[in-house]
Amino acid sequence: TMHPIYSYAAVTDAREGLILTNIETLADFNPRNNFLSRDLVFNPDGLLDGAVHAFFAGHLLYVSAKAGLVVLDLDVPLEPKLVTVIPLEGARAAAQQFRYVFALDARGLQVIDVPTPRQPRLVPGGRLELPEAHRLYLARTYAYVAAGKDGLVVIDIGRPESPRELLRTDGGGRLEDARDVVVGTTNASLFAYVADAVSGLSVLQLTSPDLNPKFYGFSPVPNPELVAWYGTPGGALSLSRGLERDRAVDETGHQIAVFGRIG
Repeated sequence: TMHPIYSYAAVTDAREGLILTNIETLADFNPRNNFLSRDLVFNPDGLLDGAVHAFFAGHLLYVSAKAGLVVLDLDVPLEPKLVTVIPLEGARAAAQQFRYVFALDARGLQVIDVPTPRQPRLVPGGRLELPEAHRLYLARTYAYVAAGKDGLVVIDIGRPESPRELLRTDGGGRLEDARDVVVGTTNASLFAYVADAVSGLSVLQLTSPDLNPKFYGFSPVPNPELVAWYGTPGGALSLSRGLERDRAVDETGHQIAVFGRIG
């Protein structure tokens, strides 16, 4: 049985905190009822004031807000429970891979060990200074960070408690204020899609037989090359995540997809 959390999208609002909306109406094959409603507005005692980003790890939701990285338990989606607050100054975004949360704040990247969500541990050696980091995307042993005027920064997280910067690129001058990044595979190549507040959308090819000698490895070293771009009116600030079609479970063990058949 699919967990009920997958029926909802989480919206962050700087004043109202967290808003949940049921998105099942978009998947019921009836185009006449594709309207969204505010099923839950949650901000107890202003805990989620300044909320700017939310990331699901199964039924746990990590909300970046003024108070820090707020962890909520949404096992019963419309009855949120506070798990803990991880103190971060100017929390901006977060993502989880296995037992580690990679968070961005006013200083840059901070790795957090969460073997149990109620007892998070800030990793002492898990800090990288990136003062203009806005969003990040985790893909195997690398974290891709949209780092403002520093462009796209690639961080090696093969050893999560000792992250190191691998490279940074401005896409041949096109990345002037990188705000968001999403990584996806098309056919056999890896691509980074970057939203830039000045120049719009840029596409960087990360792997290919020409760019990477060890192209077919589990996690080949990325070698970014700008291959396409599109100038959006007023720049671009965010991107949607792609369909994670090759994963059947999330970080908490819940099934998130049924592939070709059940059984």
